[in-house]
Amino acid sequence: MSTIVSLFKDPEPPEPTPVTTLTVVPDPPAALPVPRWVRSGRALKLAVTHENTRASARAVARHSLYVVGGAKIVGRRAWDGRTAARYERFMRTAEAAGNMEAAAEWEERGQRYREARHRRRMDLLHSPLDAAKGAAVGTGMGIGGLVLLGIAMAVATKDASDVVTPLMAVVKFINLMITIVRVVWGPALTLGPFLLLLALWSVGAHQKAAPQWALPPNARTGDGEPITPSIVVKALRDLGVPALRNAIKEMGDAGASMLSPITIAGCGVEVDVTLPSGVSTIEVQNRRRKLAENLSRHEHEVFITIPPAARTVRLWIADSGALDEPIGPSPLVTDDTMTADYAKGRAPWGQDLRGDAAALSLYQRHLLITGLSNQGKTVALRSLALWLALDKSVQFLMGDLKGVGDWAMFDGLARTLIQGPTDEHVIQVTEMVEGAVEEMNRRLMAPPGTVFPALIVLVDEAQVAFMCPVKDDDGRYYGGSKATSRYFMAVRKIHNQGRAVNVLMWQGTQDPTDQNLPKLVREGAHTRASLALGTESQARMALGDKAVDGGAAPNLLRPGLDQGTLVVASSGIDIPKGQSSITVRTHYVDDDAAKAIIDRAKALRDGVTTLTVIERGETRDALADIASVLGTASRVLTADVLKRLSALSEDAYGAWTPGDLKRVLEDAGAEPYKSDGRMVVGRDRVARALANRDADGSASTAG
Repeated sequence: MSTIVSLFKDPEPPEPTPVTTLTVVPDPPAALPVPRWVRSGRALKLAVTHENTRASARAVARHSLYVVGGAKIVGRRAWDGRTAARYERFMRTAEAAGNMEAAAEWEERGQRYREARHRRRMDLLHSPLDAAKGAAVGTGMGIGGLVLLGIAMAVATKDASDVVTPLMAVVKFINLMITIVRVVWGPALTLGPFLLLLALWSVGAHQKAAPQWALPPNARTGDGEPITPSIVVKALRDLGVPALRNAIKEMGDAGASMLSPITIAGCGVEVDVTLPSGVSTIEVQNRRRKLAENLSRHEHEVFITIPPAARTVRLWIADSGALDEPIGPSPLVTDDTMTADYAKGRAPWGQDLRGDAAALSLYQRHLLITGLSNQGKTVALRSLALWLALDKSVQFLMGDLKGVGDWAMFDGLARTLIQGPTDEHVIQVTEMVEGAVEEMNRRLMAPPGTVFPALIVLVDEAQVAFMCPVKDDDGRYYGGSKATSRYFMAVRKIHNQGRAVNVLMWQGTQDPTDQNLPKLVREGAHTRASLALGTESQARMALGDKAVDGGAAPNLLRPGLDQGTLVVASSGIDIPKGQSSITVRTHYVDDDAAKAIIDRAKALRDGVTTLTVIERGETRDALADIASVLGTASRVLTADVLKRLSALSEDAYGAWTPGDLKRVLEDAGAEPYKSDGRMVVGRDRVARALANRDADGSASTAG
């Protein structure tokens, strides 16, 4: 009983459990599910833009368009074959080219074709009756022949039934042919359209009658494809000029009358294109790259100029890859007997795009050559000076503000030769040009009719002089382009009056701007030439607005690949009629060949003592000279430092080796170091070494 009662008692309360405070960290919000339509859209976009999908779409479009293009080609061929359309087309083309004799000949051929076609049509009017008569006669003779053959067989076999045996054999044969036709006719009607489509596809595929975007890559390049009238017209049609495209479509001859005869011009072809009304020449010039690609050429292989005829562009199209081939050596190198004539001769400079020799007259013409760095400016300028040096009457004053020895071979030929990039060298070059101004003024005071020998004042890297910040004792800048700038004013004076007394200014400069090549200086040159440049504005600085508006485009030359290729604007070179410039691929004359040419020039003269301002044979401060040739660069290659030192003093540094340079610098605490894997000399290290040496009162000498 007690057990039962205990079961109904309230249970004893449990021991209290200690309360623990928990910090609930909420879960990060779950990412929203991407809707199914978004996923489907992404998948669809990926499928549509995938390269395999695009390639498949191009293949379908290509083969479909082959059929359409083949039908057009077959239709055009049939039309040309049945009408006088081709004669009309050729006649209009000849008339557009001004060749009236050829136009008359094509007109006569067309008339003969029409007469022959008329005779054929008249013959067709009588042909049914003639055919009926012929069929009746032939049928009668055939039946008669078969009967005679049957009689002969009956006589031979003594069986009268053989008389009709040949006739029955013919009837059975005709019945067999009818049966065969009845069997074949159904499938032929079914397969005929497919065979026709296959034939049209074959014609279109052979002619690649599809847009460029639909063709496979190996069919779109077309490198080396010869230039034909149809290719030129198609390239113009697809140029992206709506007025030009519509005009070509409306022409009865499909645009052939726009073109002059295509002529071979050197390593390419040339053709004049008369544009239809409403199309400007500038619209074609501004699409040079697209035109080149439509012609299966690179941009640098197509040149567009403006001939004298109105609304006409002249296209010169190079053979594929021809402009990447080097031209031959200079006649200066191959002809040891060559001499020069300043007044009447022309310097052999290179070849034009036609492959003809390009020769430049230097008589009483100031010269300016510009371009980007390392494009062949110095070699092109030096080639002209080398030729002119072979005229023993010509005198030279030379300033090389690069100072790496490019003009060192003129030592012993030039009256003055200053080489170096520092401000001190700019001062010396300025004084040299001012001395030429004094000589010009002396000549101007001579009696009228006095003939003076040519004095060539040549400054290479002239931008260094224009950018020089140094002032003289009177506070006048050596550089700059103001009325108080000494170098600028000296050049301007020679440009203004030097030509009359054969005192000429030749300058080479790079990367032209209004600061390093002032407008009055560049406009004062009679011969202006430019290598590859970066922008059209630089091209206008180098050659002038007229040349650039006429098609000159040195900014489209390829830096590094078109080294030595110049666009020249000058009256001293033969330029095709109607053009304002010409492109010249100059000969490359290396240093050894230049030295040999100068040796020949020296043999023609009695001997010239060249002034280099710094006397030779003196004891020199090697560390100070190293600092001077470093210029403003933070570091210079040790090989270039040696070249500049040798140009500064051949006696003191001509035999120096990299070891000698390293020894002097290490002794001074300014040892060379590697930068990008090449040994260089640091300007700051040399400057600190000079400052420390001056404090100690010691000096390192050479000589």
